[in-house]
Amino acid sequence: MSKKKVVLMSTGGTIVSSGESATQTTGYRLGELSINALLDQLPDLKDRIELEQEAVSHIDSSSMTSEIWLKLARHVQTAVDRDDVDAVVITHGTDTMEETAYFLHLILKTEKPVVFTGAMRPATALSADGILNLYNAFQVALDNQSKGLGVLMVLNNTIGSARFSTKTNTTNVATFSGLNTGDLGSVIDNAVMYFNHSTRPHTMATPFSVHDFDANESFPRVDILLSHADDDARLVDACVAIGAKGIVFAGLGNGCVPEKVLPGIERASKAGVRVIRSSRVFTGPVFNGLSEWKEAGMIDAWNLSAAKARVLLLLALKKGITDIDTLREMFERY
Repeated sequence: MSKKKVVLMSTGGTIVSSGESATQTTGYRLGELSINALLDQLPDLKDRIELEQEAVSHIDSSSMTSEIWLKLARHVQTAVDRDDVDAVVITHGTDTMEETAYFLHLILKTEKPVVFTGAMRPATALSADGILNLYNAFQVALDNQSKGLGVLMVLNNTIGSARFSTKTNTTNVATFSGLNTGDLGSVIDNAVMYFNHSTRPHTMATPFSVHDFDANESFPRVDILLSHADDDARLVDACVAIGAKGIVFAGLGNGCVPEKVLPGIERASKAGVRVIRSSRVFTGPVFNGLSEWKEAGMIDAWNLSAAKARVLLLLALKKGITDIDTLREMFERY
């Protein structure tokens, strides 16, 4: 049986981080540990695949930027456009993995498997999870069932969709979950099992492409504001003052907007800033709000988290889509 070619792209993160002792699972730093140190420990990998490697970045994912997202997307698109490449696996820190994965989920044009993985514990820790996560990511990437599913996230024996999977715990290895919809499947031993799929358009069915964007141009500023008791319009006004072109307002409950905040949102909308109405609550959709919120120009996030709503708005604004009704249709669709 001929080997499949997989391109492994590394961006940094916990999976290549080191602690000062085997019992340190938090407070570690990104060092000089190479991904090859993990690859050398993976059983039968070289017998199953032809591996090609690219280092796209070497950062803690808490320092991720939209410019690196676009760079990564260009590298992935170039790889999947090659006839000899069957899949791409990406190692990434868990802090912003869901945002990077969703960015690629919207912008890539391919049906080939693109799989993110990472780790919650550094490679030096007791029961480090990175090695098994990486092995399982390769298994998912090699499986024909993974084609056409969009960008996938494989950690802790689960297969998640970039559209829904989110980080839910600060330290637990079982942190990623599709809270609104569940996971797509599982990887147990050498078996890849799917039992769910996302019905939302992605990859081939979105209006975005890496070719739409000039790599030398920066992305527009889009900020996230989390509402709370005593909230008022000053932070909304501040975002507009520093040049934000979009704001994701993570409101209370079903995206509820405090009375003192609404005038600021009205001012922002009139100034051309697009405001997404999201929620600080982890699960449930945000839609059918009060008429005055809609009249103020707010756009419902539906079941996108605030972080992922920011990604979609960022891409839309970068592409020049600013019409409120068009954006409303996009957020309901994607």
